Amino acid sequence: MGYVVLHLDKASGSDAAMSAHIERTIEPKNADKNRTHLNRELIAFPDKVKNRTEAIQHRIETAGITRKVGKNQVRAIRVMLSGTHEDMKQIEENGKLDKWCDNNLDWLKQTFGTENLVSAVLHLDEKTPHIHATVVPVVKGERRKAKKEQSETKKRYLKSASKKLGTLNTNTYCFIISNFIKVQ
Repeated sequence: MGYVVLHLDKASGSDAAMSAHIERTIEPKNADKNRTHLNRELIAFPDKVKNRTEAIQHRIETAGITRKVGKNQVRAIRVMLSGTHEDMKQIEENGKLDKWCDNNLDWLKQTFGTENLVSAVLHLDEKTPHIHATVVPVVKGERRKAKKEQSETKKRYLKSASKKLGTLNTNTYCFIISNFIKVQ
């Protein structure tokens, strides 16, 4: 029994440093450059959009936002999805990695909206397989509700991931941004 990892992090500005890490335009110390070719883009960019940074800007421009997006506002949410090293390796060895990716993409689309999911990359060149996803937080309606629902969103993901992965069960304790939450 292991952990499901869901890490959410706000990104403001162009988020170029994280784009460089995700797209491997720089070589991180913890990545094996002989395995970088195994990394996979899981989301196709729209026409004429070449990278994650452009995809973020494209979504903001095409979202129908009528107010100005301030420089200090969150332009994207970085999402990292993974599990314990042992569980993720077992998923990979059992040939279930594609299903794991599909389940996570389905959850991201259902939770944030298909149009708001602008990038998802599977990294296989680091010690533990994981997905870096990027969501542009286009909120329609009351914005205060969005913050209140964040906690429930995390719990729903953990419960869903726990049920879908054969190596985890519904009593799994999950690590999320330095907090342990018991999945009921």
